[in-house]
Amino acid sequence: MNLKKKLPLFISLIFLVLIISACSNEQANQNETTSDSGGNGDKIVIGASLPTFSDVWLTYLHDGMKDYAEQLDDVEVIYVDAQNDASQQVAQIETFITRGVDAMVIMPVDITSAPDMVDRANAAGIPNIIVNRYFEGVEEATAFIGSDSKTSGLMQMEEVAKLLDGKGNIAIMNGELGQEAAIQRTDGNKEIIEQYPEMEVILESTAKWDRAEAMNLMENWLNSGKQIDAVVANNDEMAIGALMAAEAVGKLDEIVFAGIDATPEALKYIQDGKLSVSVFQNAKGQGAGGIEAAVKAVRGEELEKVTDIPFELVTIDNLEEYIQE
Repeated sequence: MNLKKKLPLFISLIFLVLIISACSNEQANQNETTSDSGGNGDKIVIGASLPTFSDVWLTYLHDGMKDYAEQLDDVEVIYVDAQNDASQQVAQIETFITRGVDAMVIMPVDITSAPDMVDRANAAGIPNIIVNRYFEGVEEATAFIGSDSKTSGLMQMEEVAKLLDGKGNIAIMNGELGQEAAIQRTDGNKEIIEQYPEMEVILESTAKWDRAEAMNLMENWLNSGKQIDAVVANNDEMAIGALMAAEAVGKLDEIVFAGIDATPEALKYIQDGKLSVSVFQNAKGQGAGGIEAAVKAVRGEELEKVTDIPFELVTIDNLEEYIQE
């Protein structure tokens, strides 16, 4: 084959290589976003790893991080989505270490892998701030910013017990199994239930923090024929999914529904009389606190080892103050 015949084939091969390379780069970057506050000179670079970008409550926490970082002229934050995969999150921490970030803000996917991530960051000499999810060994991190998950479960169930006059059949919807918030919130629920002889847990299963999963689970529970007096969900999204399923079959008014997080949509459901209880968890405050602590650690400023951001009960009686917020 002469040169003229080979040339088109050669050009086609180069073009194909360029396409493959571009696709590979797009795939590598699809789970990463960067917040750059602008300015000149050296910047503090923070790596922030979140369990997922798709969870409603976590979008508010993410917003809190971004809003705070954007006020700082010398800070850049690299956000990565672990897609609820603990092994992927560990790999992200290793990538941060390789990049040489100045600090990390980590909300662990689960409490099992969390100590390992802290150990890796410490070994690399990188300040690491844990946000939201407490675990055994968290004291080895540079700081913890969050709320006591068990307290939210206690507050939630205390109000449900009050609404049921201390008796009834309870169905508990768990978040992702193995995650600190799901474990501790449910433990809080059960601690209160044990105080009431005429209350018992008759159904319990995971809906993975997800509204659609909760709808499916609630449909199955309703089809079981068991008497359900209250559905107590580890978050608002699951509570909303459960009440939507009950409403579809005309049983909304027969059951008390309770969630946690007090998201804007949940507040609307409380206002409409469909959701009875939620517990406010300051997502933006935790997100902003994580970035603030990371910046302080890098600058060598005084830093609290533990910053507790308390939960607050939300019902129809105090709804207006949260709507205004």
